[in-house]
Amino acid sequence: MNRILAIAALTWKAAFRYRLIWVLTGLLLVTVIGLPLIIKDDGTARGLTQILLTYTLSFVTTILSFATLWLACATLARDVEDCQMQMVTVKPIARWEVWVGKWLGIMSLNAALLSFAGLAIFALVQWRAAKLPAEQQRILRAEVLTARVGARERPPNLDAEVENQLKARLAKSPLPADANLAEVRKQMRDQIKSLNEVIRPGYLRRWNIDLGIAGPLPKDKPLFVRVKFMSSQYSTKPLTYPTFWEFGPAESPNRLRHSRPLTTATFHELPLNPNLVDAKGVLTIDCVNPAENRDALVFSLEEGMEVLYAESGFALNYVRALLIILLWLGFFAALGLAAASFMTFPVAAFFSLSMLVIGLGSTMISTVVSEGSYLGGSAGGFAPTVLDKLMLAFFKVLLFLTKLVLDFSPIDALSTGRSVTWVMLGQAAAQILLLVTGVLAAFGIVVFNRRELATTLARN
Repeated sequence: MNRILAIAALTWKAAFRYRLIWVLTGLLLVTVIGLPLIIKDDGTARGLTQILLTYTLSFVTTILSFATLWLACATLARDVEDCQMQMVTVKPIARWEVWVGKWLGIMSLNAALLSFAGLAIFALVQWRAAKLPAEQQRILRAEVLTARVGARERPPNLDAEVENQLKARLAKSPLPADANLAEVRKQMRDQIKSLNEVIRPGYLRRWNIDLGIAGPLPKDKPLFVRVKFMSSQYSTKPLTYPTFWEFGPAESPNRLRHSRPLTTATFHELPLNPNLVDAKGVLTIDCVNPAENRDALVFSLEEGMEVLYAESGFALNYVRALLIILLWLGFFAALGLAAASFMTFPVAAFFSLSMLVIGLGSTMISTVVSEGSYLGGSAGGFAPTVLDKLMLAFFKVLLFLTKLVLDFSPIDALSTGRSVTWVMLGQAAAQILLLVTGVLAAFGIVVFNRRELATTLARN
């Protein structure tokens, strides 16, 4: 362990020698302090968090990601090219210890810089929040600077419902010989899904949402119902409809009833009292579409109805989010070191930064995979080429690996008051650190162990 820590200390010295520490500290100060001064918020709680949390923390993550890749490539590849590594490997130290020591050195540097930037952002949020109007401060504490978990109604088993209805239909009368069974199943599935999503004029839709708690929520825990719906009436802009709501157990005298106009294609958060949850931790919600609307309201199963309640405080949630960002940086450090284990510094840096850019463009990769075409093959009505098939397979693998690493949204969760749960943090550690980073580390160590360092010395 002493040998590994000695290599980690040398990595810190290399970062100072490259002037990277001072450059990163300056960039982080400009980002944390300068960005909120340049971009003014609109004086609301949402506007404040959009600037101080979403933008600032995203810039900090991007800067540290690029710097991590550059340092990881430089500290190993340049040591080999300058023949310093040849002097180290003749000492009683294994090459895997050199590799792990450099990774730990980069990660300790990232932890220090991320802690510095994170504390500055946290202090700035608290300072700026104190200057908001009293009502906006209340909204900020209840809806943003908190850690809320969401609960939805258990989705129906559409496939099982389709099979039951199809079996009953076939028992009554067989389908025509030329009927497409797959298309029949699809139509029946759409019909069953529509029955669970659509509220026709004059009808009611009930949700029974289990919050996963034993007994009612504490009185000091705010509760919010987050709804979003569409209309059967096509329109290029949001439409406003009157809605009637009832919250709480159906037979309870304390049931809350009120009407409220809501707009389509917009998320609305309705605050509620925690005492509306029954003894089993279930919240009953009824929505009536008044007959005068004349249009059906569509609440999708995926995002139409959700109940939010506070799980922990903002400070703990903020720390968990920073830990996930640190895991991302650990992956980037392993990627850079793995590339530098068998490439020269310029090639390793170019390759690693290209992988980072491709990962940031995962939306484009997802589109290509969903369309099943890279060069306009089957999606354009033409037979896919061999290159099309190969690139599509490559993109599928790349999308799978990208999701393993980036399938977490700690910054989005912070800016919307969502909880970065311990389960999410544990899943991120398993996927990013143990699986992807572990595989990269094993690959990099094996390649570095088999590399002939004497060839570099001979060229020099």
